Amino acid sequence: MKRVFPLIILGCFLLSAELATAQTPFTELVGSVPVRPVEKTQVTNVPYITWGGDVATFLANGGLQTTPDSTYGKMGLKLKLTPGDDFVGQVKDYISGKSPFLRGTMRMLGQASEVLGKDPRTKPVVILQLSWSAGDHIVSREGFKTLNDLRREGAKVKIACQQGGPHVGLLYDSLDAAKIDRNEIEIVWVDDLTGPNGPADAFRNDDSIDACCVITPDMIGLTGGYDSTGSGAEGTVKGAKVLNSTRDMSRSIADVYAVRSDWYKANQSVVDSFVAGYLKETEQLVKMRKQFEETQRMSGDYRNALTLAQTIFGAEVLPTLEVDAHGLLLDCGFVGLPGQIAFFRNSSNLSGFDPKMKAALDLATAWGYATIRSGFDPPSLNYQKIAKTAGIKYETPDFASSGSEVGSDFLDPGGDILDDRTIVSFTISFQPNQGTFSADRYGSEFNRAIQAASTFGNAAIIIRGHADPTKSLLDMIKAGLEKGTIKRAGQSGNYSYFVNNKKLELTDTDTIIKLIQTGQFESANHKPRETVNAALNLSMARSKAVKDSLIKFAKNQKFILVEEQLKPTGAGISEPLIPKPSSFLEAQQNMRVEFRIVRVPAEALNESDFAF
Repeated sequence: MKRVFPLIILGCFLLSAELATAQTPFTELVGSVPVRPVEKTQVTNVPYITWGGDVATFLANGGLQTTPDSTYGKMGLKLKLTPGDDFVGQVKDYISGKSPFLRGTMRMLGQASEVLGKDPRTKPVVILQLSWSAGDHIVSREGFKTLNDLRREGAKVKIACQQGGPHVGLLYDSLDAAKIDRNEIEIVWVDDLTGPNGPADAFRNDDSIDACCVITPDMIGLTGGYDSTGSGAEGTVKGAKVLNSTRDMSRSIADVYAVRSDWYKANQSVVDSFVAGYLKETEQLVKMRKQFEETQRMSGDYRNALTLAQTIFGAEVLPTLEVDAHGLLLDCGFVGLPGQIAFFRNSSNLSGFDPKMKAALDLATAWGYATIRSGFDPPSLNYQKIAKTAGIKYETPDFASSGSEVGSDFLDPGGDILDDRTIVSFTISFQPNQGTFSADRYGSEFNRAIQAASTFGNAAIIIRGHADPTKSLLDMIKAGLEKGTIKRAGQSGNYSYFVNNKKLELTDTDTIIKLIQTGQFESANHKPRETVNAALNLSMARSKAVKDSLIKFAKNQKFILVEEQLKPTGAGISEPLIPKPSSFLEAQQNMRVEFRIVRVPAEALNESDFAF
């Protein structure tokens, strides 16, 4: 997410300008602010933040002040849009009645939840989801291949992250995907999201910091690009790479608007108009963005929209329209009207309001932002009426084609490519000759896989079956000894085997498979080639059985699962954890089905206008 926050303002998230590892409770950041009624003025203050989703708000309002000919002006609203990148300042204004609005992410609301929920009047009602992020990243040093590597024995991995900002949620979801506890890592809290006091500079200047949470420009500065590895030249850090990104974990950071409970009850018509006007401009903005991407010709209306964003955010933030302002919008996954229904109304959506609120409160209490759980309310809006007011088509969400989902033609790339694209992985084990996978035994693993599919909306879930190589090895040796293509030396229990006078390493699985496939080790009694092929077919059958069981489990639990994301495949004996088992217990470790969350090339994604 290309969130470029003013550096000085965000320093309020910490009490010290130095790097710190201690967590500051949000109550201490806000201090003592008495709750007062919302000020009764002709113009309502509405905060915005430096993010592409807010450009639709600018368009609806006609600028920072509502203009008569704007969408909001025609709806009778009078708003003053005010800078809100200082979230602690937002909360103070919200509690003291200077503004009934909060603009942030669900996780930012969670971090402030104890403060917001102390008085029923200030309990947040989340009225609008603007977007999902597609441009926030965790960059790591050389040696970190997947999120699983953030768990390290002997010394904790150190990760730099801005205190109180949107990347706290990204880090939380990333650790949760790998089932790594907060106490297993060390967070180096920094003041700002970017710049001299941001995580990228901390990572660049301190070799002890293993990873950092950064916005797109800083990610490019460290690595050279999403698919690149830093060379050490032109300011990049040698070996630095993207470990995780909201480009793949596309339903991690949910941008929202919330209002005070007391104000919501007294101003329902204003809320309706605010939401309707935003959704109307969103549809227009998405069309203009898409047209520019397809034609590389910027319409006058789109140029005006980007110029408005540049004027409000500043030329130092958005130096160019074609690259920076347009790029800000590309990092933004607008959800539109279908997204409102999916987020607030669909109880089967694991990336919906209730699950995201729970996760926000889990983070707040587990990480020390809050000591009690104090949640928010969803809106009670009539979306058919909202659509009519906005002059847009009312559509219920179709989850089979929502967002930027994985195309049906994407397959397991295998080998080193698969390893390079794997974000996180976990496995389930099974017994010999097992062909079914019941929810009773594998329910927790299925839940984890379904949650991963929901959070990593733009990634593939590769279900990879594995088989034990023991029988293939035995068949090869026995057949080779019978035919004389394998020679044996040594004593029983400590034999060495030779092929063409070269010692055969029984732990070198790749070489073993290649030799078997030549057909030189086949005899009347032992056929290792058939054994290898049977193991491959069996591993594929098991991966398909797991997929079928996972889909059935999701349906029984009434969870939304986009089946196109699930890619079953069989690895056979090619990737054993223990290449030469010496016991049945060791052989069992090779009998497994592996879930891999895998990055998908942009051309293999099914792009749609709205991501929900």
